[in-house]
Amino acid sequence: MVKGDRDKMITLYLAEDQSMLSSALAQLLNLEDDLKVLGTSGDGQTAWLDINRLKPDIAILDIEMPKATGLDVADDILAAHLATKVIILTTFAQKAYFARAVKAKVSGYLLKDSPSDDLVTAIRNVMTGQTIYDPELVRNMVNAADNPLSDQEMVVLKSAADGDTTKEIAEKLFLSNGTVRNYLSAIFSKLGVHNRLEAVNMAKNNKWF
Repeated sequence: MVKGDRDKMITLYLAEDQSMLSSALAQLLNLEDDLKVLGTSGDGQTAWLDINRLKPDIAILDIEMPKATGLDVADDILAAHLATKVIILTTFAQKAYFARAVKAKVSGYLLKDSPSDDLVTAIRNVMTGQTIYDPELVRNMVNAADNPLSDQEMVVLKSAADGDTTKEIAEKLFLSNGTVRNYLSAIFSKLGVHNRLEAVNMAKNNKWF
């Protein structure tokens, strides 16, 4: 697409509680000649206040954030009849989250590990009125059993599946060892298993990774 086809600036707002990822993504998006990030935040409450004030064309929201989730913010945007479109950017697919996102009439639902070019393309396509759902995500939604784990619990479990120790998981995710142990305990309880191996095997068998 030539520059002349993208002469209208698309304004964006980014809500992501991992500050390093948020900063990197904002810089990446601002490199595009037709995209401008108006603001960022690390919690859903601030995100909603900023979006209501700035009224960007598109809000790119993580799901699990402090104070309010990205889906809470999407619900608020819909209820307030704002023109702002919503793209959910998340780590793992969960049926309950996806169903709620569809109910909130989000315009995009993408996985964080998708290539950055896919997000940029999705932003432009959403502005033309298209609805963009990650094909792999939709496929997994159809095929997988219900996943009761939160996004953050899945991140911890994925690290465990990679063979990381509790200490290594904590360092990788910038968490305390105690917090990681609490996440693992919650994972075992939700899945009805007794150890990491059983939890990882259940996740693999149900295609949650």
